[in-house]
Amino acid sequence: MERKHGGDCAAFEREYGFAPFDFSANVSPLGVPEGVREAICRAAAGIDRYPDPDCRALREGVAEKEGVSPAWVLCGGGASDLIWRAALAAKPRRALVTAPCFAEYEAALGSCGCEVVRFPLAEPFAVPEEILCKVDHNIDFVVLCNPNNPTGRTIEPALLHRIVRRCRETGTRLLLDECFVDFLDEPEAHTMKGELGDCPRLLILGAFTKLYGMAGARLGYALCADAAFLDAMRRAAPPWSVSSLAQAAGLAALQEDNYVNQLRALITAQRPRLTSALRALGLCVIPGEANFLLFRSETPLGGPLCERGILLRGCGDFEGLDETWYRAAVRTREDNDRLVAAIGEVLA
Repeated sequence: MERKHGGDCAAFEREYGFAPFDFSANVSPLGVPEGVREAICRAAAGIDRYPDPDCRALREGVAEKEGVSPAWVLCGGGASDLIWRAALAAKPRRALVTAPCFAEYEAALGSCGCEVVRFPLAEPFAVPEEILCKVDHNIDFVVLCNPNNPTGRTIEPALLHRIVRRCRETGTRLLLDECFVDFLDEPEAHTMKGELGDCPRLLILGAFTKLYGMAGARLGYALCADAAFLDAMRRAAPPWSVSSLAQAAGLAALQEDNYVNQLRALITAQRPRLTSALRALGLCVIPGEANFLLFRSETPLGGPLCERGILLRGCGDFEGLDETWYRAAVRTREDNDRLVAAIGEVLA
């Protein structure tokens, strides 16, 4: 089975005839919050009406949560939708991306005829200060994912602030994907939301997908102080791109503080435990900081784990990685133990 992204349970079920334990998608293992489920059910009664095309209530809710003006918020059908919209709105000539990173950045930029310059990250995939030298007047668009997908590594905050300032000096637009920042032990130490007012060419992405287990609802948002650019992104998509069900789910999710605290505590406890267990099997595990781990196995794992009912994300299609690299979501203690036991069987 060839998959560009994780979470393709439909393809797994077609091939194997049953649903997998899905470690390939970095989605909350706690399931959808009950308040979100109830909100979707209530919203279904009004599904005969068009959704609010401007997501007014949701934008106000996101703005309050993020501490920004509602005018700085644009909602979309997931972070991927907003990545493509940003590329269409900016129409960059030359863009800088790290490698490895999420494939949709290059796909979206390439669709606009943009030349993509890759900045390769050496194992263990930390972003070095040398990246500052690559941000100059010949680069008009930079994409960074913090924490990075698939490595789980964060950019050192002081360096990230320097990158933001460098982009401001060169007039370079910076797309900063923070979709996994809420899974970090100290999210506020890593977000660049505080830079938005001083750097209008900074665009930050957030999503409900992973944090609230809402992958099927397709809901994300962009934060930017450049009203003209947000308007260009808005016009780069068809109307009603965010359904009324997704908007209701998002509003309810914003109230789920206890759920988020419980999830963050789970990830904080289970990430080092899973790291140690995988290393005990002799695997090379990157010291990730998010809700997933990147690791290397010289023994092929994808097919044998599928036969055991476990779906893992093979990372051979990430630029800078090969077929020996895999990414696994951090799930509950019981799920993680099942993954480790299955990998142990394969390696044995």
